[in-house]
Amino acid sequence: MSTREQLVRFFEVSSESDNQRVDNFLLSRLKGVPRSHLYRMLRKGAIRLNKKRIKADTRVHAGDLLRVAPVQLADRAVVPAPSAGLVEILSNAVLYEDENILVLNKPQGLAVHAGSGAQLGLIEALRQMRPEGEALELVHRLDKATTGCLLITKNYNSLKFLQDQFKAKTTKKVYQALVAGQWPDHVKKIEVALRKDTLDETEKRVRVDSSGKPALTHFKVLQRFSDCTLLQVMPETGRTHQIRVHCQYAGHAIIGDDRYTQKVSSRLMPVKRLCLHAESLLFALPDNEQQICINAPMGPAMQDLITRLQQ
Repeated sequence: MSTREQLVRFFEVSSESDNQRVDNFLLSRLKGVPRSHLYRMLRKGAIRLNKKRIKADTRVHAGDLLRVAPVQLADRAVVPAPSAGLVEILSNAVLYEDENILVLNKPQGLAVHAGSGAQLGLIEALRQMRPEGEALELVHRLDKATTGCLLITKNYNSLKFLQDQFKAKTTKKVYQALVAGQWPDHVKKIEVALRKDTLDETEKRVRVDSSGKPALTHFKVLQRFSDCTLLQVMPETGRTHQIRVHCQYAGHAIIGDDRYTQKVSSRLMPVKRLCLHAESLLFALPDNEQQICINAPMGPAMQDLITRLQQ
């Protein structure tokens, strides 16, 4: 290991990085450091912002000073190259692309980034596949088991522009979810706070807790079946696992949700995939601020299931 890798590192935040999340700021500068290792350092206080402990979602501002304890890069795991099959899947998943952004129809079962046991995520695969790969960044996240619209930027200015939209809640995300049982017509929104608990290095669980962060989700019944309901779901906030936990809280867990399902009485169980799809995403383009709505076709597994239910 070189002496340079053993040194404490300092990063001064420039105006170009103002209001960026600290995890994204550091991941673009500590090349090769696994995301899980960076989060561990944040939890242990090995990374300080203006001499204070911080969390992964803390925002940095121009003039801030970050202190990063020595990082043993020599011990890092080598990020594997994407397989030919994954390259083909991601190449065919492009829904929209211009010089600033990329929107994919995220496949089921692929994490959006490495960590929590995954050596290779969607963003790491894309960075190896594309010439502009180093600059690619996730604007938001989808669960590993969720399919649908995923927005990625190709430069920092576009990232900040779109993150500001998400923060201001001027974007609109629409999902489809297949839930167990008959969803009540009167339940059109759920507004209960959510708290995220870290169980270990690889697992986080979210629960309803008045001391947590505010969370609001709107619901609309699209179609009813004998023992389940197809919903249109519009989250107004973007908490981790928000839709999944709000559905469970209502007593109608999402079909195939093995993390938050207790007992679900359905002829469909056990379904081996989460029936949650990010159907559309509305946002303003970075170059001209024109609003655009991207729609993602539902994956074949969930679509086949709904087709069988309609028969």
